[in-house]
Amino acid sequence: MIDGKKLIVVMPAYNAGPMLEKTYRDIPTGIADEIILCDDCSNDNTVQIAESLGLTIIRHHVNKGYGANQKTCYDAALAKGADIILMMHPDYQYDPRVIPLAAGFLTRDICDVIIGSRIRGRRWALRGGMPAYKYYANRMLTLLENMVLGVNLGDCHSGYRIYKRNVLEKINYHQNANDFLFDAQLLMQTVYHGFRIGDVPIPIRYFQEATSMNVKQCLKYGYETLWVVCMFLLKDVFRFKIFEEKPVKISTEYQQSVHA
Repeated sequence: MIDGKKLIVVMPAYNAGPMLEKTYRDIPTGIADEIILCDDCSNDNTVQIAESLGLTIIRHHVNKGYGANQKTCYDAALAKGADIILMMHPDYQYDPRVIPLAAGFLTRDICDVIIGSRIRGRRWALRGGMPAYKYYANRMLTLLENMVLGVNLGDCHSGYRIYKRNVLEKINYHQNANDFLFDAQLLMQTVYHGFRIGDVPIPIRYFQEATSMNVKQCLKYGYETLWVVCMFLLKDVFRFKIFEEKPVKISTEYQQSVHA
């Protein structure tokens, strides 16, 4: 609970066993009403560790992808009455200790969405272990997205995001991709629907155990992100389903995931 608001942390997990407990231990005590981990058919001990930590666990019995994992996470958090939903990778790449500060921008009604910015400068990003090709690709894509979307974010591709409930109730995120493109689509949807977006600095951590896209996945993600940017530019000319509002009826994806 933070400022009287129910905060639920969601973790889309795949083979997160090596760093899951360390991530959990750094979440400030008492800040989260519930921590939900959705395991995307891991082949390591992710589920066993999550059970030992007392987390709420949802299991995909087939690997559905990063975006599909988030869909299940958000459905679950909304179904459980969350006012604030924080999505964080369970691989310790993103620092959980900033949760109270970052979520405060939402509970005080300054922003509707907060993104954790890993990039406070080239020196710190590279010293933190971010590969040079990822740094420069991130800078170019983030610059383009800021110009097109009319925002001023430091890192449009962070996996540390906090949403007010009404954001995820309105955005039809089930129309989004099931892979890494999901994050880029959700960012553009929040801008399209007029939500206030801000960011906060977070330490950058790149190491062997942290999940990360390989070069091939990065190239695919980059091309697809450019296409979504084009969709945003053409939104007044063509009708794209990702920019439609979510149907009033609550999705059954969460229930299906639980009972699958």
